[in-house]
Amino acid sequence: VLKRLSTGESWYKNFRYKEKVDKPGDVRNIMLIVATLIASVTFQAGVNPPGGVWQDGVRAGRAIYASQPGDYCVFLIANTLSLSASMFVITSLTHGFPFQLEIVIATISMIFTYGSAIFAVTPSESVRFRYVILAAAVPILLRCLIHFFNVIFNNKKSEPQTTEA
Repeated sequence: VLKRLSTGESWYKNFRYKEKVDKPGDVRNIMLIVATLIASVTFQAGVNPPGGVWQDGVRAGRAIYASQPGDYCVFLIANTLSLSASMFVITSLTHGFPFQLEIVIATISMIFTYGSAIFAVTPSESVRFRYVILAAAVPILLRCLIHFFNVIFNNKKSEPQTTEA
């Protein structure tokens, strides 16, 4: 037993999703908690960027981290991608819930708040915002592409095979 624990052999097996054991409602609730945690952390990081903002001078109110344009751009794109993906998961998992409209309104409002905050603290010369906007659209575009390819390949599989004599 000690040997198995020390090698780290399959310690994660007990934590994986088991389709016949785990209830869909429980899985949805766990995914909602995780997505909400990710949304909270990424929103906070976007509104209050790492390193804070300059307090005085010409750059007052601008992100200190933006003085390293390449690093800040990577941070902003990754953070926006994470926020967008988690918001997409939240709205998808709550589809059909009571107060669905209110959830969508709150989600859209949060995205606009995030966008206005990063525009406010980011100097325009340090980041090209089209990349940030593209990052925000990636989760939705990716889901649409997956759906598109599933429709195409499922239609090909369901078409009857004809043999020529």
